[in-house]
Amino acid sequence: MTPQNFFDLVLAPSASTLPLDNSLESRVMLMAIAGQESAWTDRIQIGGPARGYWQFDMTAILDLLADPSLGPGLQASCAVWDIPSDPTTLYQALAWHDPIAYEAARRLLLADPAPLPAVGDETGALACYLKNWNPGDPKPATWPAIYAQAVAVVK
Repeated sequence: MTPQNFFDLVLAPSASTLPLDNSLESRVMLMAIAGQESAWTDRIQIGGPARGYWQFDMTAILDLLADPSLGPGLQASCAVWDIPSDPTTLYQALAWHDPIAYEAARRLLLADPAPLPAVGDETGALACYLKNWNPGDPKPATWPAIYAQAVAVVK
């Protein structure tokens, strides 16, 4: 999927379904993170266990559901979409239900008390991604190009 298609078909429609802060900064961050994690293409991690364009593993799902500030809202959204919010079902749903995957990713960023980096702050955005996603294989060399694409598409 091209970055523009991802934005038009996944990110923008998913953001419109949520009563969360969907600022320009958050959309750029989530666009860039999905590009970094899945190349806007892989709903299931190649050679790994993660699910969704934002590549959540089971540990991340368990942490989200257990967090008193994140879990209840995510569980309420699951109920609206008629998705059982048990960890196994939610984990599988993240690969195929874009609004729930988007919401999980957005809630993960909202859990960080630090403000999101300004649009164009590539270094700050990389630091935010590394802090909140804690990727096993971060590949910082690919971030600048992916971030630039995210900014161009979202703006």
